[in-house]
Amino acid sequence: MIELDSKLLDQFKGYVVRKDVVRSVKGGANVPVFVLEYLLANSCSTDDEEKIQEGIESVKRVLREHYVNSDEATLVQAKIRERGTYKIIDKISVRLDPSKDKYWAEMSNLAIHDANISEEIISQHEKMMMGGIWAIIDVDYDSTMMIGKKIYPFVVSKVRPIQLSNFEDDKVSRARSLFSNEEWLDVLLRSGGYEPESEGMTERMKMLLLSRFIPLVEANFNMAELGPRSSGKSFVFKELSPYSMLVSGGQGTAASLFVNNSSGQIGAVGKWDAICFDESTDELFKDREVVPLMKDYMESGSFSRGGKSGEKAANASIILNGNINQPVETVLQTSHLFSPFSEKICNDTAFLDRIGFFLPGWEVMKFAPSNFTNHFGFSTDFFSEFLHTQRKMTYTDAIDKYFTLGAQMKQRDTKPVRKTVSGLIKLMHPDGEFSKEDVRKYLVWAIEMRRRVKEQLKRIGGMEFWDTNFSYIDKETQEEFFVSVPEERGTNLIEDAPLAPGTCYTATSDGDKVSLVKVEVITMPGNGKLTITGSTSTEAKEDIKNTYNYIRANERAILSQGHSLIHVDVTVQVTTLLGVSVHKGIGGAVFAGIVSSIFGRNLKSGLGVIGNISIGGAIERALNFNDRVSMLSENGAKNVLVPMDNLAEMATLPATILGKTDIPFYANTQMLIQKMI
Repeated sequence: MIELDSKLLDQFKGYVVRKDVVRSVKGGANVPVFVLEYLLANSCSTDDEEKIQEGIESVKRVLREHYVNSDEATLVQAKIRERGTYKIIDKISVRLDPSKDKYWAEMSNLAIHDANISEEIISQHEKMMMGGIWAIIDVDYDSTMMIGKKIYPFVVSKVRPIQLSNFEDDKVSRARSLFSNEEWLDVLLRSGGYEPESEGMTERMKMLLLSRFIPLVEANFNMAELGPRSSGKSFVFKELSPYSMLVSGGQGTAASLFVNNSSGQIGAVGKWDAICFDESTDELFKDREVVPLMKDYMESGSFSRGGKSGEKAANASIILNGNINQPVETVLQTSHLFSPFSEKICNDTAFLDRIGFFLPGWEVMKFAPSNFTNHFGFSTDFFSEFLHTQRKMTYTDAIDKYFTLGAQMKQRDTKPVRKTVSGLIKLMHPDGEFSKEDVRKYLVWAIEMRRRVKEQLKRIGGMEFWDTNFSYIDKETQEEFFVSVPEERGTNLIEDAPLAPGTCYTATSDGDKVSLVKVEVITMPGNGKLTITGSTSTEAKEDIKNTYNYIRANERAILSQGHSLIHVDVTVQVTTLLGVSVHKGIGGAVFAGIVSSIFGRNLKSGLGVIGNISIGGAIERALNFNDRVSMLSENGAKNVLVPMDNLAEMATLPATILGKTDIPFYANTQMLIQKMI
């Protein structure tokens, strides 16, 4: 037994279970994990192998006698009739039959759709009406129960939901300090069934898996995950918590999700901690009314269907899971990452912008048996209660002590970023003890996941979502850090295709380190305003302003008649693709970006430009020429325009660079214009 197992048993005896035992008992039984572990926890929460085997046999006996397999439904029904009453383990749901003004209970595996049930029991367990719950159920047989001449003999007399009867809120927080961050992360992942020390379990993979728990601890958390089939996207919400609900594609209605206007009954968003829409690549909702209702709810946590129901508040998190059947790189070449989702939402930017967290499920490993743990983790009923009680806490202000968010991030960006950080703190630090570096780690993760949403919105909606260069600022050092999204880079960071108007690449150097930089320019009717985003470098900003002022002072020679910067607002965004920060010497690329944007002309395929332009239009020699050209070429540049003053340095370039990249020279801006298009 490893040290972490011993520590878990010492601190949580009766609430942990060995996960390989769970798998061995589960076998072919189609019973959710939390049901099985509810039964296993007390009898198998030990390191005594003999007692574990005794506990396994006890649980097997309970399942054999009381768990209803669907192929044994008729036999169990007969036992209920013969004995008069019988205890079963099954999923029970309730529906209202208006034609008879009566509630019916349905037990799915028992194949009984019209069992009698009292309104008192229903009022105690309302979730039976919202998709159903797993429970230990006492079913009686009474042949006198009739409606007209038809007998409805089955009667539900008692329902005990399969979850802990009580939970000590501070039990976990008291013990948390005994575990390191790494140990605690391993405990959480093992509680979900994963083995964190198995092959392929990188730190990023662990964070991806951990993130699936966030909607269960953070109220009103809107998340999407797109990935291949059978990658466990829905497992957490189907198997690990009685507080979450899995909805098949196309089954969500306004009445079932929000409120039934006829009865006034609140819908699923008011009953569950998390609602996961599985197969969101298919038809997502059953009726059109759901989309605007869902938009309002995802934005504010409230909704209204009009009528007598009025404004209602709820706190269920919304998860959209979808399948992707081709490489992400292929999707990004022709479309956007929301395109596999249902047609009703895949191009609705207002809906998609309400998703705060886009988990890249395509990165999640395909699980082999070795990736499932054989060690101890929290029993799922205990784990789900821990997750549920954490929803009462909030750490949305945790970043404010150490960091501020970049100016590019709007309210709709900052809110989910804060909620992501809060959720990760609740998972990783239930005792409320965390450091600046903990917060930094979660903040970078949160910004990436939100930026992924905005990058796709930029592909769909254009200029409204232009500025996606998200950053945060360290309050202590005032240093600004920009957070990238991995898949946006592709195999080559520089596209091997004609560049869109306004887009150009360059490489900068401080004499030692080299950075690959993307320059993007948009122009629109305005009053001659220049806006610079994406970089705090004083040198880079000075280069941009000098280039802009040079064009403006010489626009008659540079721009054709009818074009003037006086009537145009120019936004220049600078993004560091590789390296730490932007240095000086980006004027040539900025010039190409501004001129091509004004004329709406594409630039050459894979174009890079190095060299700076003085305010008087002089082309300045590029320092560190060799490294800068090599940086561009090695990342996909097919054409790199360089200052004429660097001609003598051509001999220093490796033959491999000269073989795959054309390197024309320019001595003035007119030559630059001729060679960039």
